[in-house]
Amino acid sequence: MSAKYDKYKAVTLKDVAATADVSVITASRALRTPDIVSEKVRLRVEQAVSTLGYRPNLAARALASSTTSTIGVLIPSVTNLVFAEVMRGIYDAVENTPNQVQLGNTRYTNRKEEELLRVFAAQRPMGLIVSGIDHSETARGLLNSFTCPVVQIMDIGPDPIDMMIGFDHREGGRAAVRHLLAKGYRRIGFIGARMDPRAQRRLDGYSDILQAEGLYDETLILTSPQPSSVMRGSEMFVDFLERAPDADAVFFNNDDMALGALFECQRRRIRVPQDFGIMGYNDLDYAAASAPTISTIRTLRYEMGRRAVEMVIATSQGARPDPAVVNVGYELKARQSTAR
Repeated sequence: MSAKYDKYKAVTLKDVAATADVSVITASRALRTPDIVSEKVRLRVEQAVSTLGYRPNLAARALASSTTSTIGVLIPSVTNLVFAEVMRGIYDAVENTPNQVQLGNTRYTNRKEEELLRVFAAQRPMGLIVSGIDHSETARGLLNSFTCPVVQIMDIGPDPIDMMIGFDHREGGRAAVRHLLAKGYRRIGFIGARMDPRAQRRLDGYSDILQAEGLYDETLILTSPQPSSVMRGSEMFVDFLERAPDADAVFFNNDDMALGALFECQRRRIRVPQDFGIMGYNDLDYAAASAPTISTIRTLRYEMGRRAVEMVIATSQGARPDPAVVNVGYELKARQSTAR
């Protein structure tokens, strides 16, 4: 190993090569395609990288090769548990590949999404995964300008940018209400927070079924622009009972809200499911662990994340998936909270 480097000076690949006592080309191969160099050389280069604190210049690499090995991912929240499973699928899918994930949080705003799309465009990613289909006109124009594969996830629509993997949230809402009706509930409410377009489609599905059955009542709908949480579910359920004391079930926009309502029912000694039915959405882990367990619509979030990466990689290798729009569907999980 060769001598000292100024810690304030940017470490280059040439520095790594000199420290590992290999050529610059060999050092590059050891980092980008380690399988084609000997294990001895690879270990020397890795040790040099660790010693020097080398970080590849992705921008320079992009200029040389037209793209980086980065897959850009845009999601609306890093605290919402729904997206934790999506990201687990994404990271699992890149685990044994030379690709890296760069995450952007749009915070449910068009402005932030547009800003991040411009950042990603400048970085020339090998692919882009973006949550949802309800983009602003500006964001849609930016997405159409990308020359790399683009996969929209979590939803299904008629006009994909490039590729799409998701499911029909409106039909998921319909399935939830059909289940409650089949169990004998009739005064069925809807409680939702953070009413993004996907949540709105679930509400539309709720309305479709109850209108068709002649049971729709606008006073049974309670929504909030605030983020979804267990506490918010409990608080909104209290408000709901004050405005609709004769209600006998609620379809919640998310499982955390449903859990909050379940806790409130237990505080008030409202029997679930005998006196009141509770239906959630997404099938977060605690829905099957609560007492009673919570009926919900299971969404295949891990699968959507994993398969989105696979679609990006396959397309970048010239094997574009067919079909390019994939409906993974959903599953109705009928549990104790509606087992009347």
